Amino acid sequence: QVQLVESGGGLVQPGGSLRLSCEASERSFREYTVAWFRQAPGKEREFVAAISWNGEITRYADSVKGRFTISRVNAKNTVYLQMNSLNPGDTDVYYCAADSNAWRRPGGNPIDYEYWGQGTQVTVSS
Repeated sequence: QVQLVESGGGLVQPGGSLRLSCEASERSFREYTVAWFRQAPGKEREFVAAISWNGEITRYADSVKGRFTISRVNAKNTVYLQMNSLNPGDTDVYYCAADSNAWRRPGGNPIDYEYWGQGTQVTVSS
């Protein structure tokens, strides 16, 4: 059972940056597709970005393209989400998720991801 732990959230001013980290408990994580989702209270979980097991394929939601970058360091069992040019609309709880089916291309359907972290709060406010 893979456990995921997110970190790096916090309060940032509009225009600022944050880097989220998702660290996994198991080495097998290196073979998984990983994604970031976000969710506000009372709203559906929203896809943000995803990355293939080897980092060669990435996918982004239109709302974050050009501002967010997903990457991974498999030697550290960690996936990152670099978030730049943040605005209040990015305020959410951000979740890391992992899909053990490496054959599946990175996608935005939360049903495809069987492992989830507890989330980290990102607040963008002046």
